[in-house]
Amino acid sequence: MFKRKIITTTGALFSSSLLLISAAHATTPQYKDQQALHDIANAVSKTRIEQDIQTLVDFGTRHTLSETKSNKRGIGAARRWIKSEFEAISKACGNCLEIIEVKDTISGEKRIPNPVEVVNIVAIQRGQVDANRMVMMSGDIDSRVSDVMDYTSDAPGANDNASGVAGVLESARVLSKYKFNGSIVYAALSGEEQGLFGGKILAKYAQEHNWRVHGVLNNDMIGNSTGINGVTDNTTARIFSEGTRVIETKEQAHKRRFTGGEVDSASRNLARYIDTIADRYIENLDTMLVYRLDRFGRGGHHRPFNDVGFAAVRIMETNENYNQQHQDLRTENGITYGDTIDHVDFAYAAKLTSLNAVTMASMAWAPAPPTGVSISGAVKPSTTLAWHKSDDPTVVSYKIYWRYTSEPQWQFSRDVGNVTEATLKNVVIDNYYFGVAAVNKDGIESPVVFPGDVGAFEWPDKSTK
Repeated sequence: MFKRKIITTTGALFSSSLLLISAAHATTPQYKDQQALHDIANAVSKTRIEQDIQTLVDFGTRHTLSETKSNKRGIGAARRWIKSEFEAISKACGNCLEIIEVKDTISGEKRIPNPVEVVNIVAIQRGQVDANRMVMMSGDIDSRVSDVMDYTSDAPGANDNASGVAGVLESARVLSKYKFNGSIVYAALSGEEQGLFGGKILAKYAQEHNWRVHGVLNNDMIGNSTGINGVTDNTTARIFSEGTRVIETKEQAHKRRFTGGEVDSASRNLARYIDTIADRYIENLDTMLVYRLDRFGRGGHHRPFNDVGFAAVRIMETNENYNQQHQDLRTENGITYGDTIDHVDFAYAAKLTSLNAVTMASMAWAPAPPTGVSISGAVKPSTTLAWHKSDDPTVVSYKIYWRYTSEPQWQFSRDVGNVTEATLKNVVIDNYYFGVAAVNKDGIESPVVFPGDVGAFEWPDKSTK
């Protein structure tokens, strides 16, 4: 749980393309509050989320290998219902959603030995300015019981992960009433329990279609507020994010060893962005930045996007109840097992859905994150950051952030205007981490970009080559 404390500096000296900034006399900056983001947070309905979770539970099982022909049971029926919901949402907004099935046939795998069509239902709300710039919210359609290969038993999957899919649908209902500069993708993914196949399929599709994915918000279990540890808490949530990219080259790793950045990947700065949104717009919610790809030794559907270089995180409840995950429906020794709807806290699921919706709205209204960010200042008294001039017409300014290397959140900031280079006078490069965000006319910012390949939101960042 991290509260953001940002300090700006005074004493600026301008030139035509270079800004020199004194680090003396810190004061608290005036952030421009966005009423539209408050409106979005308040528009999310716990009643609609409850209804959607109940509908998904009523399909009996949504196992990846389950029935596909029935209209009442199995993953096929669930997929068709999700698609029909997206179609209804799109109709209400004047056909503002592009609804597609992104699919592939998987076979020869440990958990999918025979050919099975894995189908993702995806709705795209195209941006008005930069339609190929994407922020995505995902949830998993499929469910399971104790035996991962048991595709006939009832597997209600109320929290894992009807809650995430319900959040995706509700976010689409709310955000489809607005127009954005960048695009928003609402993804209901399949095949998660059998090996993250839906995410792999969609990540490949995104690459093939040159999507500039600047953030994937994977929601996997957002409805449980009472943990197996006996703690009941509806005021916190976790954001899991990986450090350095798994596809980092040997040369990039060598450079990072001397410049830092282990905790400043694009995914980590996406997590910080979400944490800031929670502090500003989501009432009574603290987010915990967890510096790990996922729960210890476990996995989720953000990982396939990380695997190809996209910024992606997992958003989920803080306190899990393992008796209600991946369990046959039964009672043993007075303990009830199974992922049933009576354990879901709908108000809590709505709160985390609001966090997603506001984050995506902010990112889609904000300019694209800066590209080509570089830094210099070794053996000098001051630090200089530079970046490439953006093609995004919504950019009106840039903001430099910096913090002590042991701090989880950005501490200091300075708006430097619409320039491509700025120097922080008497701020020694060795003592801090630095980054740059782009700002639009309404004061809405992109995520902060750490210098170099390690922090780039577009991978590979061709502008640095």
